[in-house]
Amino acid sequence: MEQLDLFSAMANEDQERNEYLELVKQLNHFAELYYSKDEPEISDYEYDTMNNRLKQIEKEHPDWIVPDSPSQRVGWKAEKGVHVKHNVPMLSLQDVFSKEEVYEFVNSMIEEFGEEAEFLVETKIDGLSMALRYEEGELKLAVTRGDGITEGEDVTMNAKQIPDVVRQMKEPVPYIEIRGEVYMTRKAFENVNAKAEEEGTKTFANPRNCAAGTLRQVDTRITKERGLSLFIFNIQETRGVTFNTHLEGYEYLKRNGVKVIENCFKCKTADEVWDAIQKIGAMRDELEYDIDGAVVKLNNLSERNQLGNTIKFPRWAIAYKYPPEEKETRLLDVEINTGRTGRVTPVAVFEPISLCGTMVSRATLHNQDFIDQLGLGIGDTILVYKSGEIIPKVKDVVKAKRPSDWQAYKMPDSCPVCGHKLVRDEGGVDLKCVNLMCPGALINRIVNFVSRDCMDIKGFGTEYIRKLTEEKYIKDIADVFELKNKRDELIEAKLLGLEKNTDKLLAAIETARAETPADKVLAGLGIPGVGKATAKELIRTFGSLDAIAEAGKEDLVAVQDIGEISAEGIYNFFRDEGNKTLLARLKELGLNFARAEGEVQGTALAGLTFCITGTLEGMSRSEAESLIESNGGKPVSSVSKKTSYLLMGADAGSKERKARELGVPIIGLEELKELISKG
Repeated sequence: MEQLDLFSAMANEDQERNEYLELVKQLNHFAELYYSKDEPEISDYEYDTMNNRLKQIEKEHPDWIVPDSPSQRVGWKAEKGVHVKHNVPMLSLQDVFSKEEVYEFVNSMIEEFGEEAEFLVETKIDGLSMALRYEEGELKLAVTRGDGITEGEDVTMNAKQIPDVVRQMKEPVPYIEIRGEVYMTRKAFENVNAKAEEEGTKTFANPRNCAAGTLRQVDTRITKERGLSLFIFNIQETRGVTFNTHLEGYEYLKRNGVKVIENCFKCKTADEVWDAIQKIGAMRDELEYDIDGAVVKLNNLSERNQLGNTIKFPRWAIAYKYPPEEKETRLLDVEINTGRTGRVTPVAVFEPISLCGTMVSRATLHNQDFIDQLGLGIGDTILVYKSGEIIPKVKDVVKAKRPSDWQAYKMPDSCPVCGHKLVRDEGGVDLKCVNLMCPGALINRIVNFVSRDCMDIKGFGTEYIRKLTEEKYIKDIADVFELKNKRDELIEAKLLGLEKNTDKLLAAIETARAETPADKVLAGLGIPGVGKATAKELIRTFGSLDAIAEAGKEDLVAVQDIGEISAEGIYNFFRDEGNKTLLARLKELGLNFARAEGEVQGTALAGLTFCITGTLEGMSRSEAESLIESNGGKPVSSVSKKTSYLLMGADAGSKERKARELGVPIIGLEELKELISKG
């Protein structure tokens, strides 16, 4: 019996260690998307939950801690522009999530310094950190947080485009470094996304990511145009001036025109600190900007110096993180939307509520299985929250408030737009309208067709597409290239703006028609399972859309990364009479259906896959991908056992470690060229 218990304990420990290593991998992946690419994949709350689990495991098993654990890192490595050494580390704060943890921190400070200890409670702005260095009152340098310990990125020119950044102090001292949070007001963020939508370019997920991308812009005119803001929350280092308290430092900064954090509460007890946290939480709707918590810190600077820092955090401050805001509302209706691939999505329509400062009245319900899990019916009181402070989601149904005539909601059997019978995905949970000419999917199909990864028609935003489809100028994707014949009508109706704007868009359409390669044309057709990468592989393999149309299912399955279901979808698409007519029109209109001359220079890399990491000397990543593709190879985004080579440049990241663990060969640019020449 004891032996069985021992085996069971060993199995549980192995399971927990595997969980820990998977958490390290996932958290590093999410952190890279957040810091380096400004493209968060999960909400802060979801990240914090995973990170807390990782910390719990590391506390119980300190011998398991690996060097690349998020707990061993403060920020993220500086990747762009000129790197600058930090004079003072730009540390993060220890996050806490409960009243008990707040009281524990405050009472430990009182125990250390007595009842004279003072605390400040401030808003924690959801932005990105930047330090400003002044010499004799003049701004000399602005630097991002980067890795938080060693170095960040020089963003001085962009910082000077932010109205809140003071260039010259009124009361100059030999040296002062201050730290603040760069952010975007919700209004500025809405304006940026509205313009992007109009121009047909990529929109941002939330204000924080927009601010981060803007601060790293090469073109300072874009930074100025987007309207960043800044709050200062700390004095990092001084020469020629001293302060006894944090508030004294704030007074000096305010006299010099520096904008410091708003809503700063001075407190003496744990009760007062908690009340201040609650007050700030209640303000979230009223503020012009997003916050994700409240900071609690000692006011006395000498007390801070006595406590010092850990490797990651100051010991004299914490950040209380608010849970996702959620509110009750009443479900009024469920709308059914048909997407470009025919996927039918139910959308909850509810009485408008304010969440995180914006009014929301709609949220996706995903599919019938999700609706059944909730037990949802029209008239129900539902609990709605914002995922990642930006996307409304339905969390639950308040069954105690259910109406007496309640009925469970069931999605319709037919498409609400064209009436075609809906079909459930094989082995899936989604319902689809398989009528490829369904008008309900038209707008989204056109949006996909003109997008950057497909025809890349700049300036062709969703609003223009909506107007043109509503006015019957566009009935299918081929009609996009007939718009030039309706130029005068379009100008008179002002559907695309005035004459200059109309001509600009028509010229962009003509350029796309003539220059877009066949793989992007194929990706734009909206065939289920055929995105950017699959379209490239199909054109590389078959050479043209005509050849793909003639291919049998077995030929399609033989193509790398195409399975039975995708092959079936591609095969059926090219045999549908309506699609045949559409493709014939596109070909007649002059779109590129075949691989360009010289697009594939050779087959030296045929059958090989390459993952690229780091900065390649003398060649951009996109140029390296094109070189690999033109010689028959395939670029991939991540390292796996199936990866043939890791192509590595300077400042490589975690992919190098993964490649070494899996035994994937690592080569440089010269070795890649050698492979090509030998082939």
